Amino acid sequence: YVGQTENIDERVISHNSGISKYTSISNNWELVYSESFETRKEAIHRDIEIKNKKSRKYIEWLIKKRKEG
Repeated sequence: YVGQTENIDERVISHNSGISKYTSISNNWELVYSESFETRKEAIHRDIEIKNKKSRKYIEWLIKKRKEG
């Protein structure tokens, strides 16, 4: 799952509670990667950038890179 929010902890709780039909498939969502931005506009831009790649490998690379560095 890729998305953006102002409150990351609240977002994970929301996903695990089954409120959204899109994320209710699972109730054990775990945050494994995040990025912070000064503005909402920057966050939305990055969210779109990641989604436009349409690549699970790219997302896995981001997670691996963060764990190594």
